[in-house]
Amino acid sequence: MIVIDNVGSSEAEPPLRRRWLCLLLLLVLIYGSHAPLISLTIVDGRVPFSPSSCVLLIEFIKLMLSFAALVASGNLSGLKISAWTVAPYAVPALLYAFNNNLVVFMQAYMDPSSFQVLSNLKIASTALLYTACLGKRLRLGQWLALGMLVAAGVCHSYSGLDWEASDESAVRLRITSWGLLLVLVYCFISGLAAVYTERVLKTQRLPLSLQNLFLYVFGVGINLASHLSGGGQQGFFEGFSALVWLIIAGQAANGLLMSVIMKHGTGITRLFVISSSMLVNGVLSWGILGIQLTPYFLFPVVLIGWAVYLYYR
Repeated sequence: MIVIDNVGSSEAEPPLRRRWLCLLLLLVLIYGSHAPLISLTIVDGRVPFSPSSCVLLIEFIKLMLSFAALVASGNLSGLKISAWTVAPYAVPALLYAFNNNLVVFMQAYMDPSSFQVLSNLKIASTALLYTACLGKRLRLGQWLALGMLVAAGVCHSYSGLDWEASDESAVRLRITSWGLLLVLVYCFISGLAAVYTERVLKTQRLPLSLQNLFLYVFGVGINLASHLSGGGQQGFFEGFSALVWLIIAGQAANGLLMSVIMKHGTGITRLFVISSSMLVNGVLSWGILGIQLTPYFLFPVVLIGWAVYLYYR
């Protein structure tokens, strides 16, 4: 198994490094295009399709592609699978399902803008859990780089607030002590799920396609239960368009490619992908949706570029 901790390191062979950088660039583009594409589907101020149907389809497609990859690899013979092998993959699905519900619950204790800003703390929680649970040691410069990622995320979120709204609809930041506690729990669970997934993928000597199969079996099961319990009035495929299918395909590819990062790279690399995608998000929002970029947008660009240099030098 190839583990690449330093994407830009001269220690990696040039062809391998180029393929790795191409993979990261593709992930950044897919991740960053998600929100602008979702915005293009909005009709009369609402999303015309069922989000739970969309998420369930994404998980199902990832499951089917993982199964197809496993069959195509010919690694089915000689595999010894037990309940103890499969059970650990239920944990990430449960953690992410918990966080998805927590996001909805905590809206009563804070405004969405405060959540968007404070949720950037999951970068710090992931890094702390990464060092504590996986025994990885980071240099001072790398800690500084991760701090810059947090600052870039906060600045990017802050730049999205509409401070020029009228008095009746002006942005009012509001967060209670319960809201602060809940967002800290959210960031901890997010980091824990990422670190736990990385640990399971790397410690088990199984093909990645089989590990993905285990992950998405639980993902499909939990999201199916969530969809059925939602009791929505929309049909399963109601409101689906070519653009919605493009979003589904992109997010399925994103999930599968991200598992490659977690298996052969590190969770910290995943943080850089997510942070860099904010820049793609901003540029696409400007080019496709006509959203005006503010001077605040340039600051995250500088911070993320500097952070990448400090961490991978």
